[in-house]
Amino acid sequence: MTDVRHDWTREELAALFALPFADLIFRAQTVHRRYFTPNEVQISTLLSIKTGGCPEDCGYCSQSAAHETGLKATKLMDVSAVVADAKAAKHAGATRFCMGAAWREPKDKDLDAVCEMVSEVKSLGLETCVTLGMLTLPQAAKLKGAGLDYYNHNIDTSPEYYEQIITTRTFQDRLDTLDAVREAGINVCCGGIVGMGESEADRVGMIHALCTLPSHPESVPINMLMRVEGTKLAGAASIDALDFVRTVAVARISMPKSFVRLSAGREYMSDEAQALCFLAGANSIFYGEKLLTTPNSDAHRDRRLLARLGMTAMAP
Repeated sequence: MTDVRHDWTREELAALFALPFADLIFRAQTVHRRYFTPNEVQISTLLSIKTGGCPEDCGYCSQSAAHETGLKATKLMDVSAVVADAKAAKHAGATRFCMGAAWREPKDKDLDAVCEMVSEVKSLGLETCVTLGMLTLPQAAKLKGAGLDYYNHNIDTSPEYYEQIITTRTFQDRLDTLDAVREAGINVCCGGIVGMGESEADRVGMIHALCTLPSHPESVPINMLMRVEGTKLAGAASIDALDFVRTVAVARISMPKSFVRLSAGREYMSDEAQALCFLAGANSIFYGEKLLTTPNSDAHRDRRLLARLGMTAMAP
């Protein structure tokens, strides 16, 4: 029987969350080893190519114009500056380079510049990913023509909890962009954020929305909320580390061939919590001092942790 299913029910996913912790981790690790080399992790770098001033009101986001976070909006970076950062990322061990712009959706003139960035970064031998907000099919096709490997567009949370976090676009808007990306032939990078005050049922709902898509996202970032002063969710309670690990494990079991990316929030995690996430099936991390605008785990700490765990960076 194949592990790759698209007919998971919420009840089945809730039962996974409810397993004794050791049983859940054993199952997740067993599935992980079927599809991935167990002690390898992909190193990714994320660069903000256009920061701040976004008209969306995402409750977690420091870049929303609706929030007073002290962040100054910037213009789109020059292509040469992005390429220089990509070269530095590759030298530091990254094999995947992600570029994010704080837009509701890109304008065509801006998309031309992003396509040039994608082409140049791709020529360095790096896997490319961008996140630019909502896309139309013609825009997605243009990015595909430039050589884009992945497009990131997270659903963030469950369909039911979504409007508690964002009111300026709908959950269906998110799915429409994913459909355009998929139709254009680009790999989908889509996950969510935990620790936003959602219930366990909402974590089930988020994973259910992902693992019942016609094709699983090839990349599933699991983010822990970064609480930023001035945002709507600045005062959210911390999520229990083991609950976060459980979310990673259920994502791994339900989407066995996907990269499960341990994304935002590692700054808050102990080495032990991160080790449990790897054991639960996470096999990618973001490397570097920042994730867009928020702090990231120190690169020296990451290298030490991977060495202590006997883990190595995935080859290009």
